[in-house]
Amino acid sequence: MADLTDILNETIRAEIEDFLEDPNEIETAIELFSNASEKMQLIAEAVILGEDDEVDRITQESLEEGIDALEVMDDGLIAGMSIVGIKFRENVIFVPEVLVCARAMKAGMAHIEPILSSSGLMNKGTVVMGTVKGDLHDIGKNLCIMMLRGAGYTVVDCGVDTAPEEFIQAVRDNDAPIMGMSALLTTTMPNMGKTIEAFVDEGIRAEVRIMVGGAPVTEDFAESIGADGYGKDAMACVEVANSLSGLVRDGA
Repeated sequence: MADLTDILNETIRAEIEDFLEDPNEIETAIELFSNASEKMQLIAEAVILGEDDEVDRITQESLEEGIDALEVMDDGLIAGMSIVGIKFRENVIFVPEVLVCARAMKAGMAHIEPILSSSGLMNKGTVVMGTVKGDLHDIGKNLCIMMLRGAGYTVVDCGVDTAPEEFIQAVRDNDAPIMGMSALLTTTMPNMGKTIEAFVDEGIRAEVRIMVGGAPVTEDFAESIGADGYGKDAMACVEVANSLSGLVRDGA
């Protein structure tokens, strides 16, 4: 089993040691970064520090050296942003810092997306995302969208304060098999259930897999409203989407 000392990058070691508390997340991060090359760790470090010029430079340099675009994205950009997502979830950093890190990741993705699009790897399916009615918070949703796009999904962003009928229309217009709802306020959480009920009333609930998330949302709550999946952060959002995508393909 990999150990923290197996990670070459001092900044990443410190980030894991200082800010990650969940044993499973610590183990996953150590495993990920200990297997990543030194250059991928440098990209991840630059994302964590919000250094968009460095991300741009090292990403381009890596691709010119023949490093696979998927490796750069997974082991560098997404790996770094996963640490940012955990820190944001745990209130270690806040919206301004996340936006700086997101800008850094975008600088790298600007080089990656054309390569993946031309190879057909950016076509894992369509996901509709939105913050529920009455809730104007979007940073968590936007972080999920960025990670989903990085993972190869086409994402339709409904924005904030999204009414049930707007979710339904977006799913229909884009023939989306997966939909995600976010809420940051406990007072708006019931609107997740109301949106799912609206899909039932329209007779199309069986046609879409629905995942939910947000700071006050729990797995128990997700089950109680009939959601198909729950993710506690942006990385989990991608994992849930991958799982639900598999169910859609299998016709389950």
